[in-house]
Amino acid sequence: MPAILLIEDDPLVRRGLQLALSRHGHGVRTAETGEVGLRELRSSAPDLVVLDLMLPGIDGFEVCRRIRAAGDVPVIILTARGDDFDVVGGLEAGADDYVVKPVQPTVLDARIRAVLRRGAGGSGDVRVHRDLRVDTTALTVSLRGSPVSLTPTELRLLLALSRAPGRVFSRQQLLEEVWDHDYLGDSRLVDNCVQRLRGKIEADPATPVYVQTVRGFGYRFGPV
Repeated sequence: MPAILLIEDDPLVRRGLQLALSRHGHGVRTAETGEVGLRELRSSAPDLVVLDLMLPGIDGFEVCRRIRAAGDVPVIILTARGDDFDVVGGLEAGADDYVVKPVQPTVLDARIRAVLRRGAGGSGDVRVHRDLRVDTTALTVSLRGSPVSLTPTELRLLLALSRAPGRVFSRQQLLEEVWDHDYLGDSRLVDNCVQRLRGKIEADPATPVYVQTVRGFGYRFGPV
């Protein structure tokens, strides 16, 4: 049973989502503020956090940044409007995905399961690219012998790109493969995840060696 931490200040929304996600097979703990949510995160170690952005006190953007600084637990943000400011701000803070409120519990359940899905598919192997080592069986990554901590979404993105060095993947292809959803061309998920991944595996993210941009087309993994 996946352990979910729901941080939402609206008591009706909080209780409704808790009941609905419980019926979908999740174990759900809740928090009504960012401060309480961060304490609950430390004490309960959830598999995933569902985070409302508009919270009293510490807002959701800051909560997301603190969650990401503390570890690799995935985060799905809830935004009331889905406007560019909320979505881009949340993704830049380190969120793995977003859902626009009011949200259907079945949609949120599908997004949770997609983010938590870790299977690489096919037989496992170890991919070595210069100083980067990707173990697709153990789902571990190391750089120059030191482990690299990636979120599940960052790991799936790296697995997708590194399986075919030199091949150009469009943003839409990566959306369908990594996020398991049709986002109707919403490339912000891909671009923000690429930026975070580069920050962890590139010596100079401004001149990437591994995750390279092909302007007008998408991204490719640098040839060995």
